[in-house]
Amino acid sequence: MDNNGYKDEIFTKRVRAGKRTYFFDVKATKSEKDFYITITESKRVGDDEYEKHKIFLYKEDFEKFREALDETVEHVQSQLLEHADPQPKAEA
Repeated sequence: MDNNGYKDEIFTKRVRAGKRTYFFDVKATKSEKDFYITITESKRVGDDEYEKHKIFLYKEDFEKFREALDETVEHVQSQLLEHADPQPKAEA
């Protein structure tokens, strides 16, 4: 079926980050009456070989997950990156 009939991915977002690619997919349950998110990290480990890790996130956990992710990113940005020593610049 297509996206209007729900089957497989209903929505997908790909984020490329160096050797890794992250996929955020919204999928329907088997009954097609509910939804969940999968987050997949795909990392190239050879010419045509990939290592994949997947997290399943169910709707009852969306808000807690989002809050924890937001808090973690905020901590890194405000506490760790601000206080990190600047990288020395290469001399010309």
